[in-house]
Amino acid sequence: MRNVYSVGQVNAYIKNMFTQDFVLNRIYVKGEVSNCKYHTSGHIYFSLKDATGAIACVMFSGQRRGLAFRMQEGQQVIVLGAVNVYERDGKYQLYAKEIILDGAGLLYTKYEQLKKELEDMGMFAEQYKQPVPKYIRKLGVVTAPTGAAVRDIMNITRRRNPYVQIILYPALVQGEGAAASIVKGIRTLDAMGVDTIIAGRGGGSIEDLWAFNEESVARAIFECRTPIISAVGHETDTTIADYVADLRAPTPSAAAELAVFDYELFREQLEGYWYELQHRLRRKLSDARSLAKQYQMRLSYVSPKNQIREKRLLTAELMDKLSQGMNAKLLDRRHRLSLYIEKFHGLSPLGKLNQGYSYTENESGQAVTGVDQVHTDEMLQIHVRDGKIRAKVCGAQKIRRIEDEQGER
Repeated sequence: MRNVYSVGQVNAYIKNMFTQDFVLNRIYVKGEVSNCKYHTSGHIYFSLKDATGAIACVMFSGQRRGLAFRMQEGQQVIVLGAVNVYERDGKYQLYAKEIILDGAGLLYTKYEQLKKELEDMGMFAEQYKQPVPKYIRKLGVVTAPTGAAVRDIMNITRRRNPYVQIILYPALVQGEGAAASIVKGIRTLDAMGVDTIIAGRGGGSIEDLWAFNEESVARAIFECRTPIISAVGHETDTTIADYVADLRAPTPSAAAELAVFDYELFREQLEGYWYELQHRLRRKLSDARSLAKQYQMRLSYVSPKNQIREKRLLTAELMDKLSQGMNAKLLDRRHRLSLYIEKFHGLSPLGKLNQGYSYTENESGQAVTGVDQVHTDEMLQIHVRDGKIRAKVCGAQKIRRIEDEQGER
């Protein structure tokens, strides 16, 4: 008896066939929009048709982030998606992931998509950029062996520094096999141990430059251990390689100037540094000599010999001051002594005696100042200017004076 299958089994089998087909899982389909409907759920249902046929399409609401315009009947679009079977109806349809207007170009769409993917991976991040050495000896160049790019790089390198060795890897930079050739060139020069690599070519259309937009080239640049300068096209052309490279140059000529330092300018700078060094050295020596003289003067001032001389001078000055002070003191004391002598002369008994006065004392040597101190027949001694007189008291008479009366009052 023959095998009999259900409708669901047949549809599931066909769906499995579609799922396993690699081409149908990621395919670009170009056509005209027809029967476009925006569902309330957010899904978009439409058909793509051309002169030979039509295919049903759907874009689910979760994929509409990649749609930058509102779809309308008759538009020419390119749809990226997967062809699969809707089992319930037994129909196949295109499940759209991205939709672009045909006028934007398929290559540009692929370029933007790859750029976003690599950026999300972190391949453009600054922390992965390697610094390009300032002074190099070996320069690796990945470009076409003929053309303006390689000539510009060689001419500028020889002009700036003729001692830099250029190692050229002649690569295909356009057409079939160009990406693989560029990848091989980068890896070959990286293994040779050059100091810097320039990968690039002259300007052109997006189709001409497409090899530098391939993911394989971007990964080869990212994985390269040698710093890479990307020099693709003119200033307005930007490729994926420019974003991944450690340094971007707008032209191959600019890349050579960035990679190779100017030897003549370097030599002039060295000469300038030499003259500056000589000038500063002479100035330093002059300052050091002046400082040494200052230290010598300070040392001579604080030396023991100078200190002794200074102390001697100070001692002499102090001796002079001491002598002057002593003389002044002596002079003052002599003057005061003369005054005291004059006063003593005025108070001296001898002075009084010389003026005709006398001094009387009894036999006991006590001064006789009143009549009450003497007795009749008592012997007294009277001192006069030129000697002593012995006298005998014959009598005494008391006289009352005016001063005494005033004192009693």
